[in-house]
Formats: sequence, structure tokens, C-alpha cells
Amino acid sequence: MTVLNVVETIWSLSALGMIVLVLLHSPKGDGIGGIGGQAQLFTSAKSAETALNRVTWILSITFISLTVVLSAGWLVAK
Repeated sequence: MTVLNVVETIWSLSALGMIVLVLLHSPKGDGIGGIGGQAQLFTSAKSAETALNRVTWILSITFISLTVVLSAGWLVAK
């Protein structure tokens, strides 16, 4: 396995992980429920949600930086 293959594998896994984590997030908007006064204005942030946010940010930064590296062709042997 070359370095390019390893980076592409990490890039693919970060993309899949980001998709899963975004789908696991709880919805932030109240939608139509906010019209009838059913919305909660002050909710406490749960530690699970905070951890989910941090991991999502880490995966998104990893994905974007590896996208730049792969698209620039810095790992291709000349």
C-alpha cells in the first residue's frame, strides 16, 4: 500500500463517518411546533450532543484537508 492509498482510505472513512454522524444529530429547528408555543427556548446541551459535535467537526476538518491534499496532487510521485 502506498501513502496515496492510505490517505484515500482515511478520506473515504471520514466521509462515511461524517454522513453517519450528521444523520445522528438531533434536529435543531422546531418547525411548525414553534408556532403554537410548544418550543422550548432554553434547553441544556447534553454531553452526548457536545461530543457528537466535536467528532463531526474533527471529521469535517479531516475530510476537507485531505480533499485539498488529494486534489492538489501533492502525493503523486513525479
